[in-house]
Amino acid sequence: MDMMENTKRTHKCGELTMANCGETVTLMGWVQRRRDHGGLIFVDLRDRYGLAQVVFDPEVGADIFTKAESLRNEYVIAVTGLVRQRPEGTTNENLATGEVEVKASDLKILNKAKTPPFYIEDGVDVDEMIRLKYRYLDLRRPEMQKALLMRHKVTMAAREFLNTKDFMEIETPMLTKSTPEGARDYLVPARLHPGEFYALPQSPQLFKQLLMVSGMERYFQLARCFRDEDLRADRQPEFTQLDMELSFVEQDDILDLTEELICYVFKKTMDRDIPRPFPRMTWADAMDKYGSDKPDLRFGMQLINVTDIVKDSDFKVFASVAQSGGEVKGICVKGGSSFSRREIDKLTEFVGIYGAKGLAYIYVEEDGLKSPVAKFFNEEQLAALRERMGGETGDLLMFVASTPNIVADALGHLRIEIAKLQGLIDENELNFSWVVDFPLLEYDDEEKRWVAIHHPFTSPKDEDLDILLTDPGKVRAKAYDMVLNGVEIGGGSIRIHRRDVQNKIFQLLGFSQEEAYAKFGFLLDAFEYGAPPHGGLAFGIDRVVMLMAGRETIRDVIAFPKTQSAACAMTQAPSAVENKQLRELYIKTDVPPNKQKGAKEQQ
Repeated sequence: MDMMENTKRTHKCGELTMANCGETVTLMGWVQRRRDHGGLIFVDLRDRYGLAQVVFDPEVGADIFTKAESLRNEYVIAVTGLVRQRPEGTTNENLATGEVEVKASDLKILNKAKTPPFYIEDGVDVDEMIRLKYRYLDLRRPEMQKALLMRHKVTMAAREFLNTKDFMEIETPMLTKSTPEGARDYLVPARLHPGEFYALPQSPQLFKQLLMVSGMERYFQLARCFRDEDLRADRQPEFTQLDMELSFVEQDDILDLTEELICYVFKKTMDRDIPRPFPRMTWADAMDKYGSDKPDLRFGMQLINVTDIVKDSDFKVFASVAQSGGEVKGICVKGGSSFSRREIDKLTEFVGIYGAKGLAYIYVEEDGLKSPVAKFFNEEQLAALRERMGGETGDLLMFVASTPNIVADALGHLRIEIAKLQGLIDENELNFSWVVDFPLLEYDDEEKRWVAIHHPFTSPKDEDLDILLTDPGKVRAKAYDMVLNGVEIGGGSIRIHRRDVQNKIFQLLGFSQEEAYAKFGFLLDAFEYGAPPHGGLAFGIDRVVMLMAGRETIRDVIAFPKTQSAACAMTQAPSAVENKQLRELYIKTDVPPNKQKGAKEQQ
């Protein structure tokens, strides 16, 4: 193999045009493909910026031509040669550099490569675990590089915008105190404090509030966060937030500012104009109409409550649910009369995933409503159902009866599933909205106590403070989520800044004064020294970029992600450590060696 010596790259592969004809250039990159055409060797040379065609002619010299014959895919090479126009009829209109080629005069092989386990090209059909194991190869593919480039542009645009709005970028600790009321912490043993542990931050929440007490007024950070929780396509054990906090603001101030931020980022990175203001709806309305606190508003098909119509019907399933405090809701599927019984059976199985015990349906036909359950309703009830549901000839009315939570979950997912089946979702649309006025607390039947919906530092709405201790389930929070195409991309709240109110929340959550102070004494003490009103929001950078790049999973926009079992297929982390390391940390494990091996094999 050759050394670079004094060889300097003069141009990038993807930037050569007709304007470069006649120039002698030096390109460096990876061999995408080598083709031998009757005494001429053509090499497609790839770097991060694109492809360039290089031609090796025997007249270049026997040594160089022989070296060119030895090239294989993914060899790393440096080529010097003359840029010229491609011969007539050989132009590649699909390539940015398709009008020109480089006639090589020198070749250096900087490194050889084994045959990759998959092709280094877009749209490769290979198991994701193979891609993750060889992530350094996967990241050579143009579509992966474009995704990471978009991520870079998003973060740079966000920094630019926030700098113009007088924000300060401040880093907060990665080794911090373990606190309750969230997902499981990742713990880090403290060698200098035997038997004690740091926690990796689930968010910079407490520190950014303390920065407001410190008088920083406007803070942001691209914060690494860690949560030991079950994973999905849009979750990772470690992820990145664009974290923000502001003093002397109310909810509308934050919503307006972050709308402006998002519009700036999308315009800067995608040249998309996003209309403002974003529509806002309360949490109660979102759950009532869409069955979700992150509704996809790119299509209609709202949930419609018919409990009052069916409560006195002869259909016992509906009547018993309605009379026992449950709900009966439905959706009107426009043109759904084309659904076969087999398709409806599949949809019935689908809603069963979310707890529904059945899916009633009624076809709206020219001569009336047709259904196996129609006989249990009188003409007046059927007419009322059709009118309430907005049913027209050719439509299909579908109903679920159960507890409000199950009805919302089942129908909320059903409307999305049907929208996909009917092609109702415009994949190019960017539909932003706000969901506001979340409940502050919910009751945990297992733990027999109230728990915070967002976190225990969210402020109750001023008008609900009087019922905080007497009727906590009805208290609304000054909390808000930004939703894009049915995905929550950011959320936040106005925070509690008074010690007396924070103490009441801890009391509701079941903390004694001693427990609250042991966990959060530093925050409570800070409130005694002039804490300003403040609030903030955090965007999930991984989710935002995933949606912008049109990817199905955040793993495709993270350089080195974990698998769904929170493992790294490339480095094989997590892994066992030497007993010496454990002794230094005063740790002894009780996991049998065979169990450790079995767990690793399952990953």
